[in-house]
Amino acid sequence: MEIEGRDFMNTPPLKTVRFGGNVVATLAKFKQGDTSDYELLKHQLADPDIKDAQIINWLQEFRNCVTQLSKDHEQLIYLVLRLPWLGRSPAVVEEYLAFLSNLVSAQTVYLRACLKMVVSNFTPKRVKICEGGVDISDSDDDDENLPINFDQCHQALQLIARYVPSTSRFLMPILTENFPFVQKSSRTLECYVHNLLRVAVYIPSLQRHVLELIISRMLKLDVSASRGEIEEVENAVQQQEMKGEQEEEGLFDMDEDVCSVKSSPAGTNVMVHPVAERLDTLMVVLLAFIKDMCHVNGCLDVEQTKDLYKDLVCVFDKLILPTHASCHVQYALFYLCSFRLALAEAFLEHLWRLLQSPSHPAVLRQSAAGYMGSFLARANFLPVATVCACLDLLVPWLHLYIDSQDSGSRAYCDIMLHGPFYNACQAVFYTLIFRHRSILEGDMKKGLAYLQGLNLERIVMCQLNPLKVCLPAVTNMFAAITRKYQLVFCYTIIERNSRHVLPVVRSSVGGDCVSTNTNPLDSFFPFDPYGPLISRHKTGEIDEDDFLRGETPETKGVMGMTPGSYESHLHSPSSVGSPPIAFLQRPF
Repeated sequence: MEIEGRDFMNTPPLKTVRFGGNVVATLAKFKQGDTSDYELLKHQLADPDIKDAQIINWLQEFRNCVTQLSKDHEQLIYLVLRLPWLGRSPAVVEEYLAFLSNLVSAQTVYLRACLKMVVSNFTPKRVKICEGGVDISDSDDDDENLPINFDQCHQALQLIARYVPSTSRFLMPILTENFPFVQKSSRTLECYVHNLLRVAVYIPSLQRHVLELIISRMLKLDVSASRGEIEEVENAVQQQEMKGEQEEEGLFDMDEDVCSVKSSPAGTNVMVHPVAERLDTLMVVLLAFIKDMCHVNGCLDVEQTKDLYKDLVCVFDKLILPTHASCHVQYALFYLCSFRLALAEAFLEHLWRLLQSPSHPAVLRQSAAGYMGSFLARANFLPVATVCACLDLLVPWLHLYIDSQDSGSRAYCDIMLHGPFYNACQAVFYTLIFRHRSILEGDMKKGLAYLQGLNLERIVMCQLNPLKVCLPAVTNMFAAITRKYQLVFCYTIIERNSRHVLPVVRSSVGGDCVSTNTNPLDSFFPFDPYGPLISRHKTGEIDEDDFLRGETPETKGVMGMTPGSYESHLHSPSSVGSPPIAFLQRPF
C-alpha cells in the first residue's frame, strides 16, 4: 500500500473504502426503521468516480440478497442499474450481467427497468464541452469503446431474454419509446437502428415489429423532403464545388512541370441536404441487414429470405403502400426481390391481387398499379417472360373493364369513378416505354405480333379516354413508340384532349392565377432512379434518366438495381457485433 507521501487531511479517501454495513445488514436496519446506512449506501452508489473493485463488491452483495429487493427498494435498484458498468473491466461486466440475471429471475417487477437501462445505451452519449461556463459543444461521443459497449448491451439483453421468456412483449414498447427523434444526428439514428436490427437477429419474433418501427420513422424522413428538393440542393453544392475548383486551378495554373493531384471534395460521401443524409445513412444500414440476413457464407438462405420477405411485405402493405410519394424507402423491398426471381414474381402477384380486388380502397388499388408498373419498368433483373406475363394479366383486365363500362351510364372520363383503371393503363404504358425494346429485340416479328395482340388501340380509343388523364410525359412517349411500330396512332386523341382544357386548380399563392392540372392522377413512379442518395456514391453507374430527358429509354439503361448494385456500399462502417451473422460483424 502507498502510505508514505500521502496527505490524509487534504486528499479524498481511496474508492475501495466503504462506510456503513453490508447490504444485508443495511436492508435489515431499513426494515426496522433505521435509514441512516440505507441513505449512505445510496449516496455511495451514486458516486460518479466509483471504482471497479467497489462496483464488484456491491454487486456481489446485492446478488446474495436479491430475493429481499422487493418493490420497496425501487429507488435503490434504480441506482444500481445506473452504475457505469459499460466499458469497464471484464470482471465488472461479468458481475453486472450476473446481477441482472439474478434480479429479473427473482424480481420480475424490475424487468422493464432493466430493459430501459439497456436500451438507453443504444445511442452514443452526448458530450458537452464548457468554456467559461458556456456549453459550446453538444456532439455525439465517438468513443472507440462504443462497439464494445453495444456488444455488452446485447449480451445483457440476450441474458434477460433467456431468463424471462416474455421479454419480447415488454421490450418492443420500450424500443419504440426510445427511438430518437428523426431530426437527431445521422450518427445517433444509425447506431439506434443498427442496434434495433441486432435485436431482431437474436429475438426473431420481433423482426416484423422492428422493421415496422424503423420503416415508419424512415418514411417520415422520406416524405419530408421531395426528390426534387434533394437534387436541387445537392446539384447546387456540386456546381459550387466545381466552380471553386476551376477558380483554384486558374489561380494556381503555372507553367512549371509539376504533377498535380486532385483530391475529391470534402464530404463526397456525405449528403448536404440534412434529411437526405439521415435517410441515406439509415438506408445503408437497412439494406446491409437485408443482404446479410438472406445470405450465409455468400449463398442465399431460401427459408430465411422467405421469412424476411413476408415481414417486409406486411410492412409494405401497412405503411409504404398507403404513403403517397415516398421516394426511397420502398427500395428495401425492391432490393430484396432482386435476390431471386421467385421473390420478384411473388411481389408482382401480390400487387396484382391488390389492384384487381374491389374490396380494397380505390386509393390503395391505384397505388398498387403504380408500384406494379414502376417495378416492371425499372427492375432490370426481371426477364422479358415475366414482363409479358404481367402484361397478359393487366391488358385483358383493362379490356374486361372497358366491356363492363362501354354500354353503361358511366362510360365517360372520370377519375373518381375509374381511378384504378386509369392507373392500370398508365402502368401498361409506362412498362411498354421501358420494355418494348427487350420484347422486340430477340425476334422482331414475334415481338410485334405480341404487341399487336394486346389490342392497345381499343384501350386508347375507348370512351374512358385514358390518354386524357395519364401523365403527359408518359402519354407522349407512349405515343411516339406506338407510332414508330404502327401499333396505335395516339396523336389525334392527344390533340383533341388538348383542346378540352382539363380542370384547373387555383394557385397556392392566392390571387386569380390558375394553372392546368397536368397530373390529375396524382401519380408517381416509386422505383424511379434512386438518386442522388445511395446511387450518388456509385460513380458512373446511374446517369440522368433517359425517360426524363424525353428519349426512348434503352432496356440496358433501365435504372433498376441488381443484387450487386450495393455490394461496395453495403460494406460501409455502419455495424458492430459478433458472429455468426455477417451483419453483426461490421465494425463501427
